[in-house]
Amino acid sequence: MHATVAPRSSLAQIRGLLTLMRPRQWVKNAFVFAPLIFAGEFLKLQSIEKVALAALIFCVASSATYILNDLSDIERDRRHPKKSQTRPLASGLISVPQAIMLLLVLYAVLLATWFVMPAVLYVVLGYLLLNLAYTLVLKHQPVIDIFTIAIGFVLRVYAGAMALSVPVSSWMFVTTLCLALYLAAVKRGQELASNGSESREVLQHYTPALLNRYAEMAATGALLFYSLFVITTRPALVMTIPLVLYGLYRYWFIVESKDGGESPTDALLGDWQLLLTVAIWAVVSAVSIWPEQPL
Repeated sequence: MHATVAPRSSLAQIRGLLTLMRPRQWVKNAFVFAPLIFAGEFLKLQSIEKVALAALIFCVASSATYILNDLSDIERDRRHPKKSQTRPLASGLISVPQAIMLLLVLYAVLLATWFVMPAVLYVVLGYLLLNLAYTLVLKHQPVIDIFTIAIGFVLRVYAGAMALSVPVSSWMFVTTLCLALYLAAVKRGQELASNGSESREVLQHYTPALLNRYAEMAATGALLFYSLFVITTRPALVMTIPLVLYGLYRYWFIVESKDGGESPTDALLGDWQLLLTVAIWAVVSAVSIWPEQPL
């Protein structure tokens, strides 16, 4: 039974509410900016503002899904050795009514974006419904759970495209899907290795070898489709292929040697080489397609 928690200060509760929103995870919403680069819109201030607003909207939406998921998993998190101390709801720092109130505020903010970016809101609503299904049902279904996580990243790319009113190419869709499947498979593999199958119900259906094969297949697909995109459509980006390959290698090194794959965000933010690789990729991509016309 969960022990009674002493009253916390207002400052501690504010920090708890911020933690509940998981701002560190907002880095995942960088996928929203992908169409800005590959549509050749990165030199237009208005386009940058539109995509930045779409990314901000997705930050609010992703925080809402984290809160909803924490509310659903509160009892399981209280039995978890790490989450019982780090999750504000499980630790008792934030009460359930406070979390629900914050969730309603975030939903209200999202509804208000209808007057600014209705096309992006449609994508966000799809993301919210997908994550609601994930929280209630899909996260317990093997394989489907990994694809659900991956589709969330694809929807981020679509949100960026909707903000710019440009189509998402088939190359970008399949490359993003494969990369996201790779991250999701690695995440599940690290959860299984670190906490065992008891930490998450769906992990009882997986084995380390199976998840490793999933990750290998997805990483190979991401590299293959990205390379085909570059060679057939954007040959100026050929110098970015080694960067993508190094990024995949480096990430897997972090996973294997430092047990960092359970949180892709922590793995990225905690490794300067991976951060530098992403930064160089973005700069090289922008400079390489600078003279070219958008697709």
